[in-house]
Amino acid sequence: MKLTCFARPPKFRNRLVMVIIGVMLQGFGLSLLIKLNLGTDPCSCLTQGVIRYVPISFGTAQLLCHLVTFLFVIRFDMSLIGFGTIGNMVFLGYIADFWGWVWDRTAPEGFFQQTGVRYGLLVPVLIVFILGASTYMTAGLGTSPYDGLPFIISNHVRKLSFKAVRMIWDISFMVVGFLLGGDVGIVTVAVAFFLGPVITWVGTKLKRFIS
Repeated sequence: MKLTCFARPPKFRNRLVMVIIGVMLQGFGLSLLIKLNLGTDPCSCLTQGVIRYVPISFGTAQLLCHLVTFLFVIRFDMSLIGFGTIGNMVFLGYIADFWGWVWDRTAPEGFFQQTGVRYGLLVPVLIVFILGASTYMTAGLGTSPYDGLPFIISNHVRKLSFKAVRMIWDISFMVVGFLLGGDVGIVTVAVAFFLGPVITWVGTKLKRFIS
């Protein structure tokens, strides 16, 4: 059977560039969120909980967690799979690992533990992370399994909007991540409650590049 999910849509080059830029921005922002220790997005929070019990890197744990949810996406909606799926699922965690390695070797000792640095960088880094997530998803070349399942759920549960489903989804991962010992903080709460609405808003602004 031909995988039409990898067919080239209109303005494919623009979309592919958006995927690459979006995943790179998201991974860069994620590496800094981890260093700031004020919480991460709910999916990464769960991943951080996993690596407390399994001796593997953050990137590898992120990939394995995505592979589990990937099975459900394959089962219910193959149309959500594309270059964006592979880019986010495979590379996001490793990009964060790479930049984390860079910060470990270039930032002065204790730099990210300073209160002024942590809270001064918080909003800009969070904006970069959310902008990256919104950019790669708006490209329409597939989403990560974690981001794709809320779309599947909202299509089956008609009484709830995508925004509501996304919030419930993120909050559920946040709770499980917390129970496993993941990094829960102001960022986790902010992303859990606001990422869905921001994705919708930013998506409308970026669609002019692909329409």
